[in-house]
Formats: sequence, structure tokens, C-alpha cells
Amino acid sequence: MKIQSLLMALAIGAASLATSPCGAAAQQSPIVIKFSHVVTPDTPKGKGAEKFKELAEARSGGKVKVEVYPNSQLYKDKEEIEALQLGAVQMLAPALSKFGPLGAKEFEVFDLPYIFPNTEALRKVTEGPIGRSLLKKLESKGIIGLAYWDNGFKLMSANRPLLMPEDFKGLKMRIQSSKVLEAQFRALGALPQVMAFSEVYQAMQTGVVDGTENTPSNQLTQKIDEVQKHTTLSRHGYIGYAVIVNKRFWDGLPPDVRTILEGAMQDAATYVNQTAQAENDNALAAMRASGKSTYHALTPAQEAAWRKALAPVHEDMGQRVGRDLIQAIHKETGFVAQ
Repeated sequence: MKIQSLLMALAIGAASLATSPCGAAAQQSPIVIKFSHVVTPDTPKGKGAEKFKELAEARSGGKVKVEVYPNSQLYKDKEEIEALQLGAVQMLAPALSKFGPLGAKEFEVFDLPYIFPNTEALRKVTEGPIGRSLLKKLESKGIIGLAYWDNGFKLMSANRPLLMPEDFKGLKMRIQSSKVLEAQFRALGALPQVMAFSEVYQAMQTGVVDGTENTPSNQLTQKIDEVQKHTTLSRHGYIGYAVIVNKRFWDGLPPDVRTILEGAMQDAATYVNQTAQAENDNALAAMRASGKSTYHALTPAQEAAWRKALAPVHEDMGQRVGRDLIQAIHKETGFVAQ
């Protein structure tokens, strides 16, 4: 067992006692939910966690206490799901691509470039049968999926303009751990580098990586525009989260408390998804006004070249994430390969 895993395992006993809904002590003490995440409180995810805390505590009448730990205070990207499975934390909102290394490769379908033409098409998937069936696959991992939260559509950044596929050649591009994102950047001639979100700024500052992709709100809060000279308004991909909870903990809650938390989570999801676009619009405006990075809009011809270069990723990743799943999403969203 890894040292980190051992430390997490030692935390289980205390976590279980603190969150156990049974016994006389639980009648006096609130059920504690530790909600850990890796971004700052002023991002869509960060605000969503605080909204859930507010709703859960108010509606439970003090029966539930939600402790939010933002900005990798407890665990980094690679550690947090293991911590949840071991019971060291109860709730997370990891990026959808994080479930691939866990064995739920189907979630990497959300990483496919240009698979969602707009938010409306995305919502058909996350709020429909496809989205529900994907969350169901997490139960065998000891995880319950509660909701999908938006972050938004991604931009590309680097220290040189990225206008055509050939502009990526040889660049070291930071990615989340996702075979689909690896394939995406290899299709563009770049060198994908898996790296924790909390390490990206320093890696760019020191030249360990040349560029990345992310949403405007994440770029602003991590000050990515300070260490990237050029940003392309590509909207080529999507970042979203699945809010998840430890299954053993969830199943052990009193039914009335679980119902309250389900309602609070759904309302928090609505809040996040309604505000994410505004957050990204405001972040982009702030970064453009600062003048630290130059922003490029793709012409129709340039976007067509990107789509043509990236279309094979959908076919190549069919064996990994499921061809039937990809085709079902294509049908739902109206995706047409260029």
C-alpha cells in the first residue's frame, strides 16, 4: 500500500465516526461531509461547492455540516478519488476525464474534440439517459454519481499563436490524465504532458510545458495568462465535473437526510450550470483587458482545418470509450465530422 493510501486508510476510522448517522452521538452532532476540490473558491466549481454547503446545511436544520476544502488543500488531482474511495473525504467534483484511470473509460467521451457544438446539445447528454447511465457505472467503484456540473468550453494557449494544426507541432501541452486528450494533441503534432492542475503555472513559468487548454475561469484564477503569450478562442472541447460521494457513506445516511441532500445537489447543479457561462465570459473579458496575453479568433477556414485534423480522434478512440456510446452522442448532438 502506498504511504498516501496508508495515511488515507488511517483517516477512515475518524471519518466514519464523524459522519456515522447511527448512534446517540449522531443525534447531537451533525453529519459531516468533507467536500474536497482542486480549484479556487471563485470558479464555477468552487461556487457550486459553497452553494451546496449553504443549501444542505439550511435545509437539514443543522443535521448536516459541509466542510469545503478548495484549491488542493487536502488532495491533488491524482489523489482525491482514492481518498474518496477510502472514506477520507465524502464528496468530490472531479473533472469527467478523471474517471478513465479509475476504469470508467466511457467518461472520456466528454473529452472528444468538438463533440458538443453548444450548451444545449451538451445538456441533452448530461440530463438524459446517456448521462444517467454513465453515472450508474461508478457504483461498482464504490462511488455514487449525484450530478453533472459545467465548467465550460476550452481555449488553447501557448507562447506562440495557435491558428492552424501545424502550429502545435513539437509543443509540450499540459493535459489532464485522459487517453482522449493524449490522442487529441498527438493528432495536432504536439507532445501531451499529464500534470496536476496545481502545478501548471510553475511548469509554464519554467518552460517545463509550452501550453495548455482550459476554460477562461480556470485560466484567470490560476493566472495562466501571465505565463502564456497567446490564447486561441477555439471552444474545441468541454470541461465538466461529476459530483460524487462515497457509496458506503451515502447508503448509510438516514433516508430523510439523503433526500434533502439530493435536492440540495440538484439545485446547486442548476446554479452552477446557469452561472458557469457568465463566469467564463467575465474571466475572458478581464484577461483581455489586462493585455497580458494576445487573443486570437479562428477564421472559418482555420476552424475547418482544426476540425479536419481532430475528426479522426473520434474514430480512433471508439475502441477505448465505446463506439456505440460515441455514435449515440453524435446522434443526440448532431455531430458531423468535417
